[in-house]
Amino acid sequence: MDSGSDGSGAASVAALRAGVPADRSRSGLGAGLLLILSVACGVSVATIYFPQAITLLIASDLHVSAETAALVVTTAQLGYAMGLLLLVPLGDRLSHRLLVTALLALTAVALLIASQAPTLPVLAVASMVTGFTTVVPQILLPMAAGLAPPERRGAVTGTLLSGLLGGILLARTFGGFLGEHLGWRGPYVVAALMLLALAGLLGLALPKTAPTSSQRYPSLVAAAFILFRQEPELRRSCLYQALMFGGFTAAWTSLALLLGGPLYGLGGQAVGLIALVGAASVLCTPAAGRLIDRKGSDFVSPLAFVTAILAAVVLLGGRLGGAAGLVALTAGMLLLDIGVQCGQTANQARVFAVRPDARSRLNTAYMTCVFLGGSAGSWIGVKIYGLWGWPGVCGLIGCGAALALARHALKGPR
Repeated sequence: MDSGSDGSGAASVAALRAGVPADRSRSGLGAGLLLILSVACGVSVATIYFPQAITLLIASDLHVSAETAALVVTTAQLGYAMGLLLLVPLGDRLSHRLLVTALLALTAVALLIASQAPTLPVLAVASMVTGFTTVVPQILLPMAAGLAPPERRGAVTGTLLSGLLGGILLARTFGGFLGEHLGWRGPYVVAALMLLALAGLLGLALPKTAPTSSQRYPSLVAAAFILFRQEPELRRSCLYQALMFGGFTAAWTSLALLLGGPLYGLGGQAVGLIALVGAASVLCTPAAGRLIDRKGSDFVSPLAFVTAILAAVVLLGGRLGGAAGLVALTAGMLLLDIGVQCGQTANQARVFAVRPDARSRLNTAYMTCVFLGGSAGSWIGVKIYGLWGWPGVCGLIGCGAALALARHALKGPR
């Protein structure tokens, strides 16, 4: 009896040191909490993606070119990368409940400011602030990984990533529909109200967790760079997803320009409808997580690269125009979504396994690299679209995935 009591107490202490509530250290995540966290990931991250569907509306109202208006998307992603570097490490230092609710409230304020922006520079700065504070998913993901038992970590990560990537995709449907009916400012206001409601819900639902680190803030930020230098598996995962996500953002940013151009002459709702079909790809992410649990991340990664290369080939059909072109665009974007989501699940599961005591800091290094790649892809994609049109963007997607596949084949997993 005494031995059993001592073991239970030790488990509780170990759970608290790992940032896991003692009463959940054995059972892991409950289904209800997992659902809430998945929805929270999707709703919060959607705030930096719905502008992709209303780029032409912003350009028309603020009297700038469509290519210039696309800077709103680029600055939001750049702000997100900065937030990953500077804010996510606090997930190892502060209470998750306090940190998450505060960031959601700040994001809501930034969205309201963006909704009233009189000029594009003001909107771009507000979008960067929005991206900076909307890093909540990357705080929740390592927290959930700590709550889950090791044998379920891939599945739990895949479930949260389903919500995250579903939010990324459905954000365009949300933005396109509301933008057409309420103007481009409407989605910003609605998103702000949703985040305020989400902050209240998470304030009640999130479990109490203990910090996993007592390091001072400068050391936590520096840890991302140190871990990047020390951990080859982290560097490999960063490279893989930066290349994949760069092609992903290039495709979605340029898609709005293609559909709104003379070949199709469609509005933001067309982008939203394609995104709605693409959202079906979130169903693949939990399956990818379970496959990772059985066979490992390095089994899933090359499958993701090949899927993205195939997507680039299918997307070339978008230059045909008409119904055939729309079918090719829809099918190609669905394939690209599947490839990127499966790759993200594999990479994040690999990263979380490197150092269990430093998951937030590892995630900081990983996601900062990913979104720097995404921001670069968005900017480069618009430039390539201006020079070589849609085939150039497809080439960019295919080349990024092929480089990742070559790295995997030549150097291989460690």
